[in-house]
Amino acid sequence: MKKHVLGFTFLSVGMVLAACNDGGDDTGGTTDETEGTIDVVATIGQIGEPLSVIAGDLANVETLMGPGVDPHVYEASQSDIRLFQEADIIFYNGLHLEAQLTDVFNSVDSNAYAIGETVDTGNLLEDEEEAGMDDPHIWFDVVLWEQALDSAVEELKELLPDHADELEENKQAYFDELADLHTYATDTIAQIPEEQRILVTAHDAFQYFGEMNDIEVMGIQGLSTESEAGISDIQSTIDTIVEKEVPAVFVESSVNDSTVQAVIEGAEQAGHSIELGGELFSDAMGEEGTEEGTYIGMYRHNVDTIHSALTASE
Repeated sequence: MKKHVLGFTFLSVGMVLAACNDGGDDTGGTTDETEGTIDVVATIGQIGEPLSVIAGDLANVETLMGPGVDPHVYEASQSDIRLFQEADIIFYNGLHLEAQLTDVFNSVDSNAYAIGETVDTGNLLEDEEEAGMDDPHIWFDVVLWEQALDSAVEELKELLPDHADELEENKQAYFDELADLHTYATDTIAQIPEEQRILVTAHDAFQYFGEMNDIEVMGIQGLSTESEAGISDIQSTIDTIVEKEVPAVFVESSVNDSTVQAVIEGAEQAGHSIELGGELFSDAMGEEGTEEGTYIGMYRHNVDTIHSALTASE
């Protein structure tokens, strides 16, 4: 496949690109011309893993950000720039999730595609603290994520027109699994008593999850982990937990747990004992090769962890 060349307009990114080009012979590419595959780069696992399932042997899908990596603060390295150069197409979430990569992606010609920005804007949730800012964590609504993935598959069909039918068939099979996941999630969360159906996490990543599964969500930090939680945010969370007798709070695999620990300590000082309900996957998935390293497995893990912790006192 023909490779796209990035046209960077920002000097700092251009300097990194020049450094990459001066590195001599490059043997780190991902294309396998003999197999007729294409090279796909995805920023986050929630994009990369489903597309690797759908594309199968038709594409080499490489995910930029692995387990524990926070996309809100991730910055491109020299090797990332090289990876972008060699890709046939780049899929990213958009909606300001990969905030530090915005300059890079704005400078990419036609091979960078924000799948989150293809979803009907009427279905997007807004940042409660910043008007006009959309919540980028749309993968927590299975139906919306299906729409976003569908747009990515259509782009793959453009690159692989001879395999369009195969891609469509694989997509439909995967979407059948997503329909089962949707049913499992809503049925399982519905088993939590309504008064205990309150999800407290480190940052505000689960609003779509809450809307889809009818559970109240509280994030100590805002939508982006770039903004630190203040004393008032922590105290407000503590007050709500004590008032509503929330039984458990949750840490996230890609977010520092210090604010959650502060909330636990504050609640105990206020006379309310609260448990650490477990670790949830929000902006990053689990290790490759594990169930939590898949989108469906990650989602099921979160559902099961939340259900177990919020029903433990029954």
